[in-house]
Amino acid sequence: MIITEGLTRKFKDLVAVEGLDLEVEEGEVFGFLGPNGAGKTTTVRMLAALIAPTSGRAVVAGYQLGKENQKIREVVGVLTESPGLYGRLSAYQNLEFFARLYGVRARAGQVEKYLRMLDLWDRRDEPVGRFSKGLQQKVALARALIHEPRVLFLDEPTAGLDPEAAKLVRDFIEELAKEERRTIFLCTHNLSEAERLCDRIGLIKQRLIKVGTPEELKGELYGRRTVIQLKSLPPAVEAEIGRLPFVEGLQADGNKLILTLAQPESQNPLIVRRLVELGGEVQWVQKMEHTLEEVYLDLVKEGE
Repeated sequence: MIITEGLTRKFKDLVAVEGLDLEVEEGEVFGFLGPNGAGKTTTVRMLAALIAPTSGRAVVAGYQLGKENQKIREVVGVLTESPGLYGRLSAYQNLEFFARLYGVRARAGQVEKYLRMLDLWDRRDEPVGRFSKGLQQKVALARALIHEPRVLFLDEPTAGLDPEAAKLVRDFIEELAKEERRTIFLCTHNLSEAERLCDRIGLIKQRLIKVGTPEELKGELYGRRTVIQLKSLPPAVEAEIGRLPFVEGLQADGNKLILTLAQPESQNPLIVRRLVELGGEVQWVQKMEHTLEEVYLDLVKEGE
């Protein structure tokens, strides 16, 4: 659905995005994660055919960037961090206006559909300039969807929203993700949001650092670890467990064993069985979780 090869954008002496090679599948929710100034918004603006790349190429929904820009604009929807609505117009008038620009035929039906989906129908005749930022963002999200785009670009969709409004927007994105043919490209620096919503995540800081599912990123950087709490930990137990061929790493911490394993689902029972044979009294077994925040900070530092 989205393919880029060496996509680069420079602003005078500043390189905003460098050599981006990326492939996003149809129906995927792809997270683009990076700090402010990492090139996320510039990438979206290029892929939405709003600015031209300095070099490289891209294909969006089957259309070539630079050669079929009008076709790309017709099949993508963009939600920016700033709603950019007409404050004197009502919610209904804003959506009806943009539906007309996109050439939507059943405009009234589409406008009503998304106003109802976002719980705005009862306020459809109010000027959006009187709305809170959260409500304006909901109208902007409806605007991005009014023409049923095949690719939806969301640039920091919950930035600056209060927790209740942010939750509503995230819940709505989750509902959109169930529509298998729509691809969602989500730019964010909200780590929990990315982990909750995205099938895969790309970490960027001008250059693409790493791509994978949240679990793959955490596993690749830290391995998959199991913590086993024992009533006591005789020295011989640690040595015997460390000799098992599938144990990739072992650390003792008091009465705990912290093990790095390739396949903990099948290997944990073998370890517990061996511990019992050695006279160990197992109190509990727990998966050691790492947060996406840890992965993000370590990989960005590594990328620098």
